Amino acid sequence: MRRRPLVEAAGIVAAPADRVWTALADELLPDGVRGGRFKVEDAPGHTSTVEVAGRTIAFQGGWWYRGEWSVEPHPDGARLVHRVFNVARATRWAVPLANRMFVGFADSTRASFAERLDRIGRRLGRPVRPSD
Repeated sequence: MRRRPLVEAAGIVAAPADRVWTALADELLPDGVRGGRFKVEDAPGHTSTVEVAGRTIAFQGGWWYRGEWSVEPHPDGARLVHRVFNVARATRWAVPLANRMFVGFADSTRASFAERLDRIGRRLGRPVRPSD
């Protein structure tokens, strides 16, 4: 069973999915890595596990966080999607409490997504727009 995301944001890039995938991977992945599972230090003293499969990049770190970025073909180019999941197991109920009930989390996640979407559009020289 697939869990429902805490937050989802999506946008359309007027470029082929392969080009959008390459631009996303260039931004998110270290040293040209394009597949597999590995660890990165994403902040001093904090590591995340990164999984790359198909056109999806997932970052999982801490005791609850999993963020997935994916690129899908779309009639207008490519659809870029970012989803955040609570993957805590036994203490799943405590995640909202530890994160101030996620007040402002969805808005800040969507704002960060919009910035990355714009950056990818500029990098490719192509227009972007939000998507449902």
